Amino acid sequence: MAKKVETVSLIDTFSEFKELKNIDRTTMVSVLEESFRSVIAKMFGTDENYDVIVNPDKGDFEIWRNREVVADENLTNPNTEISLSEAQQIDASYEVGEEVTDEVNFAKFGRRAILNLRQTLASKILELEKDSIYNKYIDKVGTIISAEVYQIWKKEMLLLDDEGNELLLPKLEQIPSDFYRKGETARAVVARVDNKNNNPKIILSRTSPIFLQRLFEMEVPEINDGLITIKKIARIPGERAKIAVESYDDRIDPVGACVGVKGSRIHGIVRELRNENIDVINYTTNTKLFIQRALSPAKVSSINLDEENRKAEVYLRPEEVSLAIGKGGLNIKLASMLTEYTIDVFREIEESQDEEDIYLDEFRDEIDDWVIDAIKAIGLDTAKSVLGAPRQLLIEKTDLEEETVDEVLGILQKEFEEE
Repeated sequence: MAKKVETVSLIDTFSEFKELKNIDRTTMVSVLEESFRSVIAKMFGTDENYDVIVNPDKGDFEIWRNREVVADENLTNPNTEISLSEAQQIDASYEVGEEVTDEVNFAKFGRRAILNLRQTLASKILELEKDSIYNKYIDKVGTIISAEVYQIWKKEMLLLDDEGNELLLPKLEQIPSDFYRKGETARAVVARVDNKNNNPKIILSRTSPIFLQRLFEMEVPEINDGLITIKKIARIPGERAKIAVESYDDRIDPVGACVGVKGSRIHGIVRELRNENIDVINYTTNTKLFIQRALSPAKVSSINLDEENRKAEVYLRPEEVSLAIGKGGLNIKLASMLTEYTIDVFREIEESQDEEDIYLDEFRDEIDDWVIDAIKAIGLDTAKSVLGAPRQLLIEKTDLEEETVDEVLGILQKEFEEE
């Protein structure tokens, strides 16, 4: 009776695994059979002469052993052979060479066998579960999912999906102004699935350009239907983004469709991205025009292209320069990211006929040589070219301190004022 109880407890254990791990019935039966066979093979050296039958509907299992009848004096392997005298005790009609099939009570193998079975089963199910998670999420890379915030740490957040699978949202993949509490729902795109040592880790992202793209696909039916294509995206998460779109139907205004009436479509995206400003522009293969649009809202006067080195010199009226650069240099940085061109902006200066330019080398008695060399290294050789370049550009390109740049500008400006 005790053995029967032990057998039942095994089945209960299997049922618990099935419920907890959410493994489908066919797979569960296969895992059970493999686990039994693994234990039998360890005990007897082979499992080839055993039949394992799992009955998931009844919640039980059967193990049958097949042995060949041999003469009593020829019995060498009791696992694969049965003596004639023992066989005839089962049925007097058995003869040498025939096969005897009898049911085996697994509980008779002892507690160690049962423990071994449970460990084998747990190991196989854990491996299956990991494979299942990996296969599920490797197909979801690049798609948006919603998950519950379960734990918040300094460097990452732990989220749980509907099935209780663990997902990670690293701090670097969060928008700087993101703020979540435990129990809240967060939306993010599946960035990648790491699978070191068969231990899958699902990494989410809210800073990826793909996240922005998927949000537009959800909000703008024309994109989802293929009437409008997102050609390029540049993002500085939580601050600003630029997205270039193109329509294959002349009747559809791609920018208008993405923004929506009074911004109705883009408003939800901006809110999801913590008020990230989004510029939507028309894509074009005309590089100069594309750079011009990318620098919006600034109005460009002229552009000189170096296509081989992917550099662009952009000239603007003085009042447009600050718009082109943008707050903190965001606008020009995003325009460079979007167009994949290094963009340098310059002020248009109306030179009077009687006012001559001066080479920087003439100022070596007032400005340190290394400072002049740093400025010349970015292509500015004269005083007026330096004065015509935006202050922020000088600081970023030359890698000089702000105070040094201001000192240089003061010296150069003073020279022309004296004239």
